[in-house]
Amino acid sequence: MIPFLDLKAINQRFEAEFQNSFQRFLDSGYYILGSQVKLFEANFANYCGTTHCIGVGNGLDALRLILEGYKILGKLKENDEVLVASNTYIATILAIKQAGLKPILVEADLETYNFDLTSLQNAISEKTKAIMPVHLYGQLSPMDEILKIAKANNLLVIEDAAQAHGAKTKIGKVAGNIGDAAGFSFYPTKNLGALGDAGAVTTNDDALAEVIQKLRNYGASTKYVNKLLGFNSRLDELQAAFLNVKLPTLDIDNERRRTIAKRYISEIENDKIALPQYDGSENHIFHLFVVRVENRNEFIDYLDRNGVGHLIHYPIPPHKQQALSEFSSLSFPVTEKIHNEIISIPISPILCSENVDAVISVLNKY
Repeated sequence: MIPFLDLKAINQRFEAEFQNSFQRFLDSGYYILGSQVKLFEANFANYCGTTHCIGVGNGLDALRLILEGYKILGKLKENDEVLVASNTYIATILAIKQAGLKPILVEADLETYNFDLTSLQNAISEKTKAIMPVHLYGQLSPMDEILKIAKANNLLVIEDAAQAHGAKTKIGKVAGNIGDAAGFSFYPTKNLGALGDAGAVTTNDDALAEVIQKLRNYGASTKYVNKLLGFNSRLDELQAAFLNVKLPTLDIDNERRRTIAKRYISEIENDKIALPQYDGSENHIFHLFVVRVENRNEFIDYLDRNGVGHLIHYPIPPHKQQALSEFSSLSFPVTEKIHNEIISIPISPILCSENVDAVISVLNKY
């Protein structure tokens, strides 16, 4: 059986360094917002090319705190509209709602799974104040076009970069340094994954960074001095230590994923399987390798019989989730088609060539 993702094997590569980091953590006696968080914030800001990185509890909080920060700075207010992909994980939309803003769902493009740009342009109203592009599956949204639309309409651009650590534009700008601010998740399955929940905000906006640093820690400017109505969402010191160990190998791991993806795209030849659109550049880090098939249940049975792991990202689109029932009357046929047909096949930095051969063979015989 070729597993969909072997997290234990991925992390075993760092086991000795993890043990050393854990011992230093124990010896320090400092468990919250210590030296490892500060070091990771500096390291990740440098990696992304941003002035600031603020470590927070998880990716949902990262997006929520950006929006709350902009409200405090007067750039957003309650019930302002935020344009967001209808084809995304629910967390993107939860962040908008929890910040008291109004998500406006925008139809997807069938080829890229990101925004359909015509639909995005048509969704802008006088209440629109921000666009939240999602770099889904590890592929950058069409940021050049999005930034032009935003500039023409004086809109904030907040990247949901939860799946795109290290994806780059043609001119070398890294995800997290393309819009006004970005939210990252370091959930264990991500290309840069912690060993628990973790997240971060990146931005070049000094005022926003200062506000989020307070918001993540009860709104405090210094201990017991609370300037804002804040939250408790701090990057854990131990998770920061683990992330500091893993960050130096991120680009190498991403390149291995791209190598596997290129093989899949060039060697899988089956009219029943729609492969992802990819231009061969660094704009995709292949957090996931997602294909589409019309009869997904039949395809899943076939993969199971042939020992190929798989997962669906995601089976239910946000507007069909019970938690977001206010959107249930809306129609997004492309998004619904995507969610009914997609399936993710194995891709990871430790997937060996023999397993890649086997996956290609199995898919070609379907």
